[in-house]
Amino acid sequence: MSTATPPSPSPSSGTRPLLRIGTARRFAMAFPSRAALLFAGVLVVLAAPAAVAGAGGGSVCFDRVFSFGDSLTDTGNFLLSVPDDFPDPARNLPYGQTFFGRPSGRYSDGRNLLDFFAEAFGLPYVPPYLGGGDFQNGANFAVGGATALNGSFFRERGVEPTWTPHSLDEQMLWFKKLLPSIASSETEQKEIVSNSLFFVGEVGGNDYNHLIVREKSLDELHEVVPNVVGAISSAITDLINFGAKKLVVPGNFPIGCVPLYLAIFQSQKEDYYEEQTGCIKWLNEFAEYHNRMLQEELEKLRNLHPDVTIIYADYYGAALNIFRAPLQFVVEN
Repeated sequence: MSTATPPSPSPSSGTRPLLRIGTARRFAMAFPSRAALLFAGVLVVLAAPAAVAGAGGGSVCFDRVFSFGDSLTDTGNFLLSVPDDFPDPARNLPYGQTFFGRPSGRYSDGRNLLDFFAEAFGLPYVPPYLGGGDFQNGANFAVGGATALNGSFFRERGVEPTWTPHSLDEQMLWFKKLLPSIASSETEQKEIVSNSLFFVGEVGGNDYNHLIVREKSLDELHEVVPNVVGAISSAITDLINFGAKKLVVPGNFPIGCVPLYLAIFQSQKEDYYEEQTGCIKWLNEFAEYHNRMLQEELEKLRNLHPDVTIIYADYYGAALNIFRAPLQFVVEN
């Protein structure tokens, strides 16, 4: 994909310096809006069970759900990974108020994507790994602000991580450490894994967010995509080697529609914004590029593992449906 025509992602001179230094981690965790969680959760709940059943040719029946990712599916790991006095907005209302009536460790005012999936499959809400306890119905390894790539990747490129160190590779290590506590023998472990549903993501969006708010160029962002997709592919391959048979892999959202980006990347240039949505074109085009590369990689994995069902979850398309016709999705209280 050519990178010559899109405008530079450098913010205007009015960009707040705070975004470039201390708030990247918090920005990433606050990234999903309540509307995004609502529409994505509802649409995926409706679509995923049928898709999984259709792909496998039988009925949906999972004993466990295991999830990897960031704040879109974190059910408490980030807050459990930091000291009790660590300041974080998710410790207070309005987080959790619309469903749990209290902050629940989720970066949502109620349930998040993983909760809707669990409900759809008739399973308990998936507990955060760092909370300990009973993981007989699965575990959630997702951490708010997490990246697909580890900190050393960013340091090598002159970016000092200010966000959680619990990237996708560490979440995979948590899974490998947990599995023997659920089943002792390798045969039992493979049986459990083969009868579980795995969510690998959404993850990778924060890798780009951390770079975008630090004014990295569009060319630099494009150079990172193969590494992000490669990290996701490596995690999927590891899970398949452990016996996973059904995996859901979401793509990125249309990040050009995010209010914060709309605020800091303002422009008077003609054709800078999408006419129908008012979203920033170059950011959405970049998200589309990531999603295309991810889908191409998933197709390669399907060809390598024809007995494994790998479902791409189109969060981008679901989101655009909302932005293009928001009144169609108004929920009456």
